[in-house]
Amino acid sequence: MGKTIAEKIFETHQVDQPFSDVNVLRIDRVFCHEITTPTAIQDLVTRGKDRVFDPEKIKAVIDHVTPAKDSKTAMQGKILRDWAKRHNIKDFFDIGHNGVCHAIFPEKGFVQPGFTIIMGDSHTCTHGAFGAFAAGVGTTDLEVGILKGVCTFKTPQTYKIDIIGKLSQGVYAKDIILHVIKELTVNGATNMVIEFAGNVVDQMNMDQRMTLSNMAVEAGATSGICLPDMITVDYLWEFIKDDYSSRQEALEAFSKYKSDDDAVYANQKTIDVTTLEPLTTFGYKPDNVKPVSQMKGTKIDQVYIGSCTNGRLEDLRIAAKVLEGQTINENVRAIVSPATPKIFSQALEEGIIKTFMDAGFCVTNPTCGACLGMSNGVLANGEVAAATTNRNFNGRMGKGGMVHLMSPATAAASAIKGEISNSNLFVKGENR
Repeated sequence: MGKTIAEKIFETHQVDQPFSDVNVLRIDRVFCHEITTPTAIQDLVTRGKDRVFDPEKIKAVIDHVTPAKDSKTAMQGKILRDWAKRHNIKDFFDIGHNGVCHAIFPEKGFVQPGFTIIMGDSHTCTHGAFGAFAAGVGTTDLEVGILKGVCTFKTPQTYKIDIIGKLSQGVYAKDIILHVIKELTVNGATNMVIEFAGNVVDQMNMDQRMTLSNMAVEAGATSGICLPDMITVDYLWEFIKDDYSSRQEALEAFSKYKSDDDAVYANQKTIDVTTLEPLTTFGYKPDNVKPVSQMKGTKIDQVYIGSCTNGRLEDLRIAAKVLEGQTINENVRAIVSPATPKIFSQALEEGIIKTFMDAGFCVTNPTCGACLGMSNGVLANGEVAAATTNRNFNGRMGKGGMVHLMSPATAAASAIKGEISNSNLFVKGENR
């Protein structure tokens, strides 16, 4: 009987199986940021176990509130900063070099097919776009990962989603994953791995695949995975070129993690996106999804383009194309946060930053702050945001605020109109 990619990764990383459905896995990467890791650090110190299993396999960043906004967040950064120095963790990205964790770590080549990755952050599932098993964990599991380099998981069941068809103009990866979440509901893939497949996924670049995997957790999944292929190899080549004689050799090595044709899935669904329209959320659950056309006239106070979901270079390019020659509505404030310094620099060189600023956007440093209502774009009670982020929970971006999730193109169009709007009003072109 064939195996899924998740089963193959578990099999190659298993160090113990205390029960038939419980696996202790060797961890290839432990990612850390300043919001959840300091608690783990302090507990390890209290227990007299202030050490790390391998400083080369631990990567850390200050990204959620950066620069610090008050004494508390400054102390969180200090705890992480001092810990990284204490244990010679060289891949620590501090202010000036830091970016959104789920953008900067792949950008640095820290994620590869077949890896196991944990982090105290629910959107760690983003890294499954590379054919890795990546999962958010709680403080205790994070502590054990830091100390011993292992983590315990139940034997994975996989929900395979085949995404087929051809996307229409103005429809992007964000619209696809919103549709998937609507179809599955927020509990539809609980404790499962979502495996994304089909011709649409095969044609996606890594930025787009990361958007898909990023929001797998919004359907309850532990991880979202795309199968590694030559697109994966091309993205990683600068980091792996000394390990393989050719890209083809790298592809052959990574292909051992592809799911077998006769793999057994817990659930399967085929979604044809040919007729899919641009989508947005309403209400306070990620599966509350409607076509943008049905939300016409919904007034907004703020637009936010950024986050680990849609703050990458392609996202900024798409939004800038909508904004070119336009000015945002006088009743809207708009914020864009490139996800990493490299993305910021590239956007600057391409004139994208100027396009945003000419349109009336505030451009901030890379940060997660606005996404979870901590800094750089918090909503007031009763305010409404159009955002490219990943959660629309009640109060997510500020107490009493409403968040509508959407693609960068839809967010840019909404900034211009002052209400939720279709980007096709501003950009015309051939169907993709």
